[in-house]
Amino acid sequence: MTAVLAAFGALYGRGWNRLHKDLPSAVPAGRLAAFAGGISVVWIVVASPAAHLDHHLLTAHMVQHLLLMMLAAPLILLGAPAIVMMHSLPQGWVRCAVTHLHGFGTLRLLGMVCTHPAVCWLAGSATVIAWHVPAVFELALPSQHWHQFEQASFLVGGILFWWPVVQPWPSIVNSPRWSTPVYLFLATLPCDALSAFLVFCGHVVYRPYLCQAGHFGLSALQDQALAGALMWVTVTFAYLIPALAVTAQLIASERRRAGVMVF
Repeated sequence: MTAVLAAFGALYGRGWNRLHKDLPSAVPAGRLAAFAGGISVVWIVVASPAAHLDHHLLTAHMVQHLLLMMLAAPLILLGAPAIVMMHSLPQGWVRCAVTHLHGFGTLRLLGMVCTHPAVCWLAGSATVIAWHVPAVFELALPSQHWHQFEQASFLVGGILFWWPVVQPWPSIVNSPRWSTPVYLFLATLPCDALSAFLVFCGHVVYRPYLCQAGHFGLSALQDQALAGALMWVTVTFAYLIPALAVTAQLIASERRRAGVMVF
């Protein structure tokens, strides 16, 4: 995984360097920093020595999920990876791919469906809920392959979820910008319900962690409550901050428009 992530980082860096030379304003250094940060977060979760803590603490497992969905996914999208990667590959390949894809209306329709806010919202929420069902959770914990699939699901689900918010190229805007705060607020509801259940249910939901009790002085029930509280707080702020930012932009835009009309 380290080699794969390093390869993606090298490809992005090559494309960014090429594009930055031709159009410096199109991909500022902040885009490069965002993508590098996203890839680094993915490495910490899946390939660093800290990745093994999730087998001992539910809190560590929860931190991994939150890092993939709430940090790595939006950072990768903020890096505008599609347009940058197009400039990292041989241009003959890119032109050939674009020419062939342009002729497939079904693929364009599929792309519009997959990036529709309703579909993205369902993808993100379903990923969180499904992988926290005890039977599904316990399926992935002892299996390396299922665990890798779980982590990939959280990253892909996070990318889909944040797509309507970040709107990276080649996004097609399917809804007005004012719907973004509503979109983010509604996304907190299933996460809050799951978090509250983990905090207040009073019994250990995931049986494998009963055998791991005592790490860092936490009982299995305390570990579970801490994991739920961490999810509750993190999701609230992760969705609230961009919702407030978008709302502030909309208010500023309305004030500018009103000022122009008065003038």
